[in-house]
Amino acid sequence: MPCRLTQLFGIPLPIIQAPMAGVQGSALAIAVSNVGGLGSLPCAMLSLDALETELKLIRQHTSNPINVNFFCHSEPPAQVDKQAAWLGQLAPYFSQFNLDPNTQNTGAQRTPYSKAQAEILAKYKPEVVSFHFGLPNDDLLLEIKSWGAKVISTATTVEEALWLEARGVDAIIAQGLEAGGHRGHFLSADLTQQLGTFSLLPQVIAAVNIPVIAAGGIVDATTVRAAMAMGASAVQVGTAYLLCPECNTSAIHRRALQSKASQHTALTNLFSGRPARGIVNRFMDEMGFINDAVPDFPLASSAVAGLRSVAESKELADFSPLWCGQNATGCRAIPAAELTKQLAFGLRF
Repeated sequence: MPCRLTQLFGIPLPIIQAPMAGVQGSALAIAVSNVGGLGSLPCAMLSLDALETELKLIRQHTSNPINVNFFCHSEPPAQVDKQAAWLGQLAPYFSQFNLDPNTQNTGAQRTPYSKAQAEILAKYKPEVVSFHFGLPNDDLLLEIKSWGAKVISTATTVEEALWLEARGVDAIIAQGLEAGGHRGHFLSADLTQQLGTFSLLPQVIAAVNIPVIAAGGIVDATTVRAAMAMGASAVQVGTAYLLCPECNTSAIHRRALQSKASQHTALTNLFSGRPARGIVNRFMDEMGFINDAVPDFPLASSAVAGLRSVAESKELADFSPLWCGQNATGCRAIPAAELTKQLAFGLRF
């Protein structure tokens, strides 16, 4: 019998491709959905025109269910003094690459879910809408549900899972500390409260009465089966897809994923202002993984953009956010459809 989540979402395989902003677009989502998993489109960094273009491509190339993902952070007030101080700390790097710190953009590059985005979604009616950093307001949430979409969101603690269930989500993503990219926490910024996947998963399952999706450190059929055996209704996989040809992962990022460097990841707020897990590089080593001088999320992102661009032009990964989970062993340079089938190999559900 299918698990509750495959029935709920209308997908044959309990495999969700994690939305990964900056390294993927519709091509990866289409490939995963067409083979029976749930492909995901990261939307937080897309303009309204780009969002519509990507949704149109998805509907042209797959009739299977799709997930679209948005952020729900609160936009911080302008932080002129903090931004200036942060650029001052980065001055030696700007000097090294002959960049003028006064020309560096200090605007936000990620936006929270909005009415304008909702109006575009309503035209395409994606089957699943997922959120990071909590949930949007009730009106926006009700609008999503009005066309029959299922809503899921990320929890990094049992408390967050209970909060999400009380607000009507259809399933919860239990994100373990191993997961690559941004932490989905929203009730507390205390990282010591957060657990690894296989500690968090059974506690969330015991606490809620809706399906739970395991995320973090799940990279192959063995780890998928382990999560399912512990009671997960599905798994969400990100890092393992980063080498697939459908991903836009840069050559520098791909080399790091295939090197010994991928064995050392850390949570850092340097690139966006919010903790996210990536492969340790020069910037993280020298500035400290968590630095209190960094402007609040998402204001920090653009300050490093110029450094990243010029360094990458010299084939250096020194200032690149090399997002990666703690287990990169499942990264395979194979088509996403094949990887999805391999992840589901041997499942009985």
